[in-house]
Amino acid sequence: MTAEHELLVVGLGYVGIPLALRACRAGLRTAGLDVDPSVVDTLAAARSHVAGVSDEDIAELRLLGFAAGTAPSVIASAETVVICVPTGLTADRTPDLGPLRAASRTVGAHLRTGTLVVVESTSHPGTTEEVVLPILERESGLRAGEDFYLAFAPERIDPGNERFGLGNTPKVVGGHTPLCAKYCAAFYGRFVDTVVVARGTREAELAKLLENTYRRDLEPAKLPERLLLLPELPLGPTGKVCRATLTTLATAAHPPSGRSSRVMDRGADIPVGERASRSRSATASTGRTSG
Repeated sequence: MTAEHELLVVGLGYVGIPLALRACRAGLRTAGLDVDPSVVDTLAAARSHVAGVSDEDIAELRLLGFAAGTAPSVIASAETVVICVPTGLTADRTPDLGPLRAASRTVGAHLRTGTLVVVESTSHPGTTEEVVLPILERESGLRAGEDFYLAFAPERIDPGNERFGLGNTPKVVGGHTPLCAKYCAAFYGRFVDTVVVARGTREAELAKLLENTYRRDLEPAKLPERLLLLPELPLGPTGKVCRATLTTLATAAHPPSGRSSRVMDRGADIPVGERASRSRSATASTGRTSG
């Protein structure tokens, strides 16, 4: 059965709206879900609430068939669900996973067999497997990797960056299983120029944290010092190769001294992953079924 929507974006903020816009422009049937009625009303009035996205962009979204709502029943109509809810810090400076847990419960309650669920929200390594996965399985009664597919693909929005946008910034993906990763790479390959497949969800989660560190560190040369901590994390048997790969993933799209992003474009430089080039017909070749 063909799904009504090829993509449902959960969380319509500075990450979710650019994702929806890019997907719609690529021809994907896309819908949005947000818990805040004021966000939905603003979008319905063709007004933007996101910096870097104009009212004209929102009007274009609507013309391309995008509709936003607050009713979670739309989840059951989607082939792919991407969670883009905000994650910040609590008062004691620990990760605030409340919005992500809530979104996972909502998605799980309406999840159907064959759906691909992708987390884009930034969090610490292990969140997808240890927090999101159990909630989805408990709420849905389905098993990840068998009945539905789960992956982490960190948002890489860099507000104000006129050189790199969603389409030409390499997309890092990590799957709960290799098949989950394959379906996730095929999905993003429809509207992102380059997709890089990491070893798993933890590697993709850590790549995002390293990128954030790299962006904000006034002395990028100190980044290798932070990589010394990686052998203590459960990231696979080859820590040296893993560290080199994560460094590449974390820095390639925002290189120092004006270097280009060609390192990420060369799959040979990604020793523990694989590069999936853009292909608008990629999803047709995966054979993924939906219930």
